[in-house]
Amino acid sequence: METAETTAGDSLSEAFWSVARRLRHQTHDTLQPWGITPGQARAVSVLMRHGVMRLSELSEHLRIAPRSTTEVVDGLQERGLVERQPDPGDRRATLVTLTAAGGTTGKSIQQARRAEGERFFAALSEQDRAELGRILGLLRN
Repeated sequence: METAETTAGDSLSEAFWSVARRLRHQTHDTLQPWGITPGQARAVSVLMRHGVMRLSELSEHLRIAPRSTTEVVDGLQERGLVERQPDPGDRRATLVTLTAAGGTTGKSIQQARRAEGERFFAALSEQDRAELGRILGLLRN
Protein backbone atom coordinates (compact mmCIF):
# COMPACT_ATOMS: atom_id res chain seq x y z
CA MET A 1 0.00 0.00 0.00
CA GLU A 2 1.45 3.35 -1.05
CA THR A 3 1.25 6.23 1.41
CA ALA A 4 1.88 9.93 0.91
CA GLU A 5 5.24 9.49 2.72
CA THR A 6 6.28 6.66 0.38
CA THR A 7 5.31 8.67 -2.68
CA ALA A 8 7.12 11.75 -1.40
CA GLY A 9 10.18 9.63 -0.55
CA ASP A 10 10.17 8.05 -4.00
CA SER A 11 9.84 11.48 -5.59
CA LEU A 12 12.72 12.85 -3.52
CA SER A 13 14.85 9.86 -4.40
CA GLU A 14 14.03 10.16 -8.09
CA ALA A 15 14.73 13.90 -8.05
CA PHE A 16 18.01 13.35 -6.22
CA TRP A 17 19.22 10.70 -8.72
CA SER A 18 18.12 12.86 -11.63
CA VAL A 19 20.21 15.75 -10.33
CA ALA A 20 23.12 13.37 -9.63
CA ARG A 21 22.95 12.11 -13.24
CA ARG A 22 23.00 15.69 -14.56
CA LEU A 23 26.02 16.49 -12.39
CA ARG A 24 27.79 13.30 -13.53
CA HIS A 25 27.23 14.16 -17.20
CA GLN A 26 28.33 17.73 -16.61
CA THR A 27 31.50 16.53 -14.84
CA HIS A 28 32.26 14.16 -17.71
CA ASP A 29 31.92 17.07 -20.16
CA THR A 30 34.06 19.33 -17.97
CA LEU A 31 36.87 16.72 -17.88
CA GLN A 32 36.96 16.16 -21.64
CA PRO A 33 39.72 18.71 -22.35
CA TRP A 34 42.09 16.68 -20.16
CA GLY A 35 41.02 13.29 -21.50
CA ILE A 36 40.57 11.78 -18.07
CA THR A 37 37.68 10.06 -16.37
CA PRO A 38 35.88 11.26 -13.23
CA GLY A 39 37.59 8.43 -11.31
CA GLN A 40 41.00 9.58 -12.49
CA ALA A 41 40.12 13.17 -11.56
CA ARG A 42 39.18 11.99 -8.07
CA ALA A 43 42.56 10.23 -7.74
CA VAL A 44 44.39 13.40 -8.80
CA SER A 45 42.37 15.36 -6.24
CA VAL A 46 43.23 12.89 -3.45
CA LEU A 47 46.92 13.03 -4.34
CA MET A 48 46.83 16.84 -4.41
CA ARG A 49 45.21 16.91 -0.98
CA HIS A 50 47.24 14.15 0.73
CA GLY A 51 50.49 13.91 -1.23
CA VAL A 52 52.49 10.79 -1.99
CA MET A 53 50.82 7.56 -0.91
CA ARG A 54 50.77 3.83 -1.40
CA LEU A 55 48.38 2.34 -3.93
CA SER A 56 46.52 0.62 -1.09
CA GLU A 57 46.03 3.94 0.69
CA LEU A 58 44.78 5.55 -2.52
CA SER A 59 42.29 2.67 -2.86
CA GLU A 60 40.97 3.43 0.61
CA HIS A 61 40.57 7.14 -0.16
CA LEU A 62 38.79 6.38 -3.43
CA ARG A 63 36.75 3.57 -1.84
CA ILE A 64 37.47 1.24 -4.75
CA ALA A 65 39.14 -2.15 -5.09
CA PRO A 66 42.95 -2.22 -5.38
CA ARG A 67 42.68 -3.67 -8.89
CA SER A 68 40.54 -0.71 -9.96
CA THR A 69 43.03 1.69 -8.38
CA THR A 70 45.79 0.09 -10.43
CA GLU A 71 43.77 0.76 -13.60
CA VAL A 72 43.14 4.38 -12.57
CA VAL A 73 46.83 4.94 -11.85
CA ASP A 74 47.82 3.19 -15.11
CA GLY A 75 45.68 5.66 -17.06
CA LEU A 76 47.12 8.64 -15.21
CA GLN A 77 50.66 7.37 -15.66
CA GLU A 78 50.11 6.94 -19.41
CA ARG A 79 49.15 10.64 -19.52
CA GLY A 80 52.22 11.64 -17.51
CA LEU A 81 50.16 12.87 -14.56
CA VAL A 82 51.50 10.46 -11.91
CA GLU A 83 54.50 8.26 -11.41
CA ARG A 84 55.10 5.16 -9.39
CA GLN A 85 58.07 4.69 -7.10
CA PRO A 86 59.14 1.84 -4.84
CA ASP A 87 58.31 2.48 -1.20
CA PRO A 88 61.65 2.79 0.62
CA GLY A 89 59.98 1.45 3.79
CA ASP A 90 58.53 -1.66 2.13
CA ARG A 91 59.96 -3.08 -1.08
CA ARG A 92 56.67 -4.85 -1.83
CA ALA A 93 54.70 -1.59 -1.84
CA THR A 94 54.47 1.08 -4.51
CA LEU A 95 54.10 4.80 -3.92
CA VAL A 96 52.13 7.05 -6.26
CA THR A 97 52.99 10.72 -6.68
CA LEU A 98 51.74 13.50 -8.92
CA THR A 99 54.11 14.79 -11.54
CA ALA A 100 54.43 18.53 -12.15
CA ALA A 101 52.01 18.10 -15.05
CA GLY A 102 49.65 16.23 -12.71
CA GLY A 103 49.67 19.08 -10.21
CA THR A 104 49.04 21.66 -12.92
CA THR A 105 46.26 19.54 -14.40
CA GLY A 106 44.73 19.03 -10.96
CA LYS A 107 44.62 22.78 -10.31
CA SER A 108 43.05 23.40 -13.73
CA ILE A 109 40.44 20.73 -13.05
CA GLN A 110 39.63 22.25 -9.64
CA GLN A 111 39.06 25.64 -11.26
CA ALA A 112 36.89 24.12 -14.01
CA ARG A 113 34.86 22.10 -11.48
CA ARG A 114 34.36 25.19 -9.31
CA ALA A 115 33.07 27.13 -12.33
CA GLU A 116 30.90 24.14 -13.30
CA GLY A 117 29.35 24.11 -9.83
CA GLU A 118 28.71 27.84 -9.92
CA ARG A 119 26.90 27.51 -13.25
CA PHE A 120 24.95 24.46 -12.11
CA PHE A 121 23.73 26.02 -8.87
CA ALA A 122 23.25 29.54 -10.28
CA ALA A 123 19.49 28.97 -10.41
CA LEU A 124 19.42 28.83 -6.60
CA SER A 125 19.41 31.86 -4.34
CA GLU A 126 22.15 32.18 -1.73
CA GLN A 127 19.61 31.12 0.89
CA ASP A 128 18.62 28.03 -1.14
CA ARG A 129 22.29 27.12 -1.65
CA ALA A 130 22.93 27.38 2.09
CA GLU A 131 19.87 25.24 2.85
CA LEU A 132 20.85 22.65 0.24
CA GLY A 133 24.37 22.54 1.69
CA ARG A 134 22.96 22.03 5.16
CA ILE A 135 20.61 19.25 4.01
CA LEU A 136 23.30 17.47 1.98
CA GLY A 137 25.60 17.65 5.01
CA LEU A 138 22.95 15.94 7.13
CA LEU A 139 22.43 13.22 4.53
CA ARG A 140 26.16 12.68 3.99
CA ASN A 141 26.75 12.15 7.71
